[in-house]
Amino acid sequence: MDKSMSDLVPLASLGWQPFFQQQLTLDEWDSAVPARVLEYHRSEMRVLSEQGETVIPLQHAMPKMVVGDWLLLDEAQVFQRLLERKTLFQRKAAGTEVRSQLIAANVDTAFIVCSINDDFNLNRIERYLALVNEAGAEPVLVLSKADLVEDPTQWVREVQQANPGVMVESVNGLSKESLAALAPWMAEGATIAVLGSSGVGKSTLINTLAGKERQLTGAIRDDDSKGRHTTTSRSLLPLEQGGLMLDTPGMREIQLANSESGIDTTFAEIAELARQCRFSDCLHQSEPGCEVRRAIERGELDERRLESYLKLRREDAFNSASLAERRSADKALGKFYKRTLSESGKLKGRDS
Repeated sequence: MDKSMSDLVPLASLGWQPFFQQQLTLDEWDSAVPARVLEYHRSEMRVLSEQGETVIPLQHAMPKMVVGDWLLLDEAQVFQRLLERKTLFQRKAAGTEVRSQLIAANVDTAFIVCSINDDFNLNRIERYLALVNEAGAEPVLVLSKADLVEDPTQWVREVQQANPGVMVESVNGLSKESLAALAPWMAEGATIAVLGSSGVGKSTLINTLAGKERQLTGAIRDDDSKGRHTTTSRSLLPLEQGGLMLDTPGMREIQLANSESGIDTTFAEIAELARQCRFSDCLHQSEPGCEVRRAIERGELDERRLESYLKLRREDAFNSASLAERRSADKALGKFYKRTLSESGKLKGRDS
């Protein structure tokens, strides 16, 4: 067992909250063993409970699970059931594959890491914000590599002006003193996810917060000022401050699906204006009575932000429809298999 994780055996230190406790039946209060998923692989998952760390083999009948999940074991460390999630990060799988991909569960706060260099992109930040808001976690934007610029405040102002109300911190991932600004979100038992594109300094930030080389890091490439992507799997790591941090591989492609609520929360001012448009299906282009266009004409709304909103809404609608069609097709196929097996059984009965 990892010595540092063995110090976190008390359930409260692992993020156990009344939300999960209230899901237990009276029988489970006496006999069930709550455990949290630290790592999840193709054939097994590594979990930690008050009884220590154990490896649970995955079986076909088990529900889909992900790092951060809480589950119940019996006294023999055998899987019983998955508890309802407080928050859930998911996205459409990368590429052309039509399925949802789980990223992390039961996260309290998400650090969205964006480096202050050529990688800085407001549209990408808003995409991550929509993902976090849909999941139900608190977003905190972390502008990394602040030590590479003379004055990071201009980037902080740019984000705050575009996204009022979002917490923004500029940091040097190599400096503990600089990362002290993130302490309010890392109290004992808190679970933090670190999200961001490859090479933005996520692993460096995690190494500094964890107090040791928990994740490999790559040097900055001179040609595009980006670091080399080094993290390849998701895992829950202990922090010196007492919280838990979930590192995720750098995601080159974040495709939103079933995230309408998260998008509207991210672009709250646009969503509110859209409800005042003359037509409920207004596209906010040239329709009469469009309050969104009027806000742009009055200089109250930035055209870039509207385009970002519309792009994410179109993407979300397309992917959500594709996933719904896939689920419908899978359901129909499942019924076909059952009917075929049933008819096959009837034929065998006749033959005998």
